[in-house]
Amino acid sequence: MTTPVAVLLTPGASATRDHPSLVALDQALSAEGITVTRIDLPSSRPGPKVLGAISDAAAVWAPAKVVLGGRSFGGRMCSMAVADGLPAAGLVLISYPLHPPGRPETMRVEHFPELHVPCLFVSGTRDAFATPAELEAATAAIPGDVTHVWIDGGGHGLHGKDRAVAGAVTDWVLAGPRG
Repeated sequence: MTTPVAVLLTPGASATRDHPSLVALDQALSAEGITVTRIDLPSSRPGPKVLGAISDAAAVWAPAKVVLGGRSFGGRMCSMAVADGLPAAGLVLISYPLHPPGRPETMRVEHFPELHVPCLFVSGTRDAFATPAELEAATAAIPGDVTHVWIDGGGHGLHGKDRAVAGAVTDWVLAGPRG
């Protein structure tokens, strides 16, 4: 696949499109000539309104040319939209919330076997929502190509790690997600 022409970014459950990490990603990708759109989600609960907002925003581009993703809840919702059939060139999933903190028995992976696109997971090594071992084991169910980038010492918020996250995402998008 060639380099996508656009990246659609969504925020975590308690954030907006102007979250500093999404702004940093936007700036890094835009500097490389990639069109970026950041959207707010209409709810912090999974459901048709959120999936519809993602689908509507992605419809601006040809499916083969857009990478969908975001932070935590936003990335999870993008992955669910793609699993439900929304076409995309790939997924960028930052701090994927594999399970609620301290509750690894409540995995959020039912849709993983339906992800046939390349996926980039960028996570901190101290993320309470998914340890590196948990995330690697869970993503083995994804049929598409999976790339993991671990941000050393980063927690779920990846505070102070925007530059490292933006670098990892930019490198992956510029390389053209492989599938």
